[in-house]
Amino acid sequence: MNLSKFSIADVVTVLSALLFGVICFLSTYFYTLGNTGKSFILSIIVTAFLGGTALSAKLLKRTSRNFKTCFIWEMILIFINTVIMILLAYSPFPHFFVVSEQRAEIQRKLSTNITQAENMFIEYEHYSFNRETRYKNKLQSVVLAKGINSDDYTKNGFVNNSISDDKQIENMMFKVHANLFPTNYSDSINKNGIKEVATTWLSDAKTKIAGWKPIGIVRVVNEVEQNSNDWLNTLVQSASINEPGEPLPEAFPKNHLSFEDVKKHFTTLSKPTLLSIGFAVLAYLLMFFSWFITKRHTKKPQFRDIFCKSGGYLRKETDEVLL
Repeated sequence: MNLSKFSIADVVTVLSALLFGVICFLSTYFYTLGNTGKSFILSIIVTAFLGGTALSAKLLKRTSRNFKTCFIWEMILIFINTVIMILLAYSPFPHFFVVSEQRAEIQRKLSTNITQAENMFIEYEHYSFNRETRYKNKLQSVVLAKGINSDDYTKNGFVNNSISDDKQIENMMFKVHANLFPTNYSDSINKNGIKEVATTWLSDAKTKIAGWKPIGIVRVVNEVEQNSNDWLNTLVQSASINEPGEPLPEAFPKNHLSFEDVKKHFTTLSKPTLLSIGFAVLAYLLMFFSWFITKRHTKKPQFRDIFCKSGGYLRKETDEVLL
């Protein structure tokens, strides 16, 4: 086919095959939870095969020679295209529509998971503030009672020297604060502290969820639980460090997060929906649009004249039997 003969109808065929392939890509991407390579290869094969067979059938229809052979191959290509379309319309093509119909439920669950992760930092800071307050109150009580309980004064790390009790308390509180809030916890200037990284990621995740971006949604589904647990483990580790004399604190809960299962919405295959069936039928008709409007060559006999008892076919103009 040369470029001058590539009509608008052919463009419709190519675009329809491409759109069908893109939806197959998204469906496979959903089902595999982000396997880009597998999804891309499948979509390329689907697009090339469906578009290629539809355009080839159109070319065979308008051929001006080898009528019988071309007609048989034309029917074979249409048959194969139709069978493959039916199979793909059952799976994986409809999976994108199946998942999209659960959009509200998926968004609700992901939003709940993200809110948990956001609140985790708020609750950790509240937990740390309470620990620091209890420790400071204890140290002040020890200082007030040092005259009658010097052993307790020494046991809690105080030393009778030139450094004032207030300064010693300040130093002890600095150590506790450094344990609870290490240098990698927050960096408001460079934005690379754990808190800033988490806040940025969670904010971006909420945008992807609200906008229902297929690629972004899968990444959020894959990463939200792992990232949140990594952040939680870091906080638990920081909270596990105690200074000598510090009142035994309650551990920051490791089971702080309780994620709702979202992955099952993506990995569970279901029957085609009415919407997916409608799209598949429309794509099929548009793919064969150029074939439908293409006229058979004027020299080509009608279908009823192709076969005859002699094993040949009739040429309409001369009624001559060609063997």
